[in-house]
Amino acid sequence: MLMLTDQAVTAVRHLTSQPGMSEDTGLRIASTTGDDGSQGFTLQVTDAPEPGDQVVDAQGTKVMMDSSAAEQLDDKALDAEISEQGEVQFMLGMQPES
Repeated sequence: MLMLTDQAVTAVRHLTSQPGMSEDTGLRIASTTGDDGSQGFTLQVTDAPEPGDQVVDAQGTKVMMDSSAAEQLDDKALDAEISEQGEVQFMLGMQPES
């Protein structure tokens, strides 16, 4: 299952705790395929999972993934950086060995 670093939890919380958002709001990751066949992901803030989504709850933050993304990210860790301007950049890496 996708793991979130503490920085990723902070970043998701930053994005999903804006005024007017419900407490069920989370980050949704969906798998995409480019015109050239390359695989990628889209990320968006959403207030509910889509049917069939897998939901990861990390320290009270929610990350929702379509089934393809969940399968591809099963052994990955989501990390993030927040710039001084409040811009969020997410990165994927391998989960640390236990």
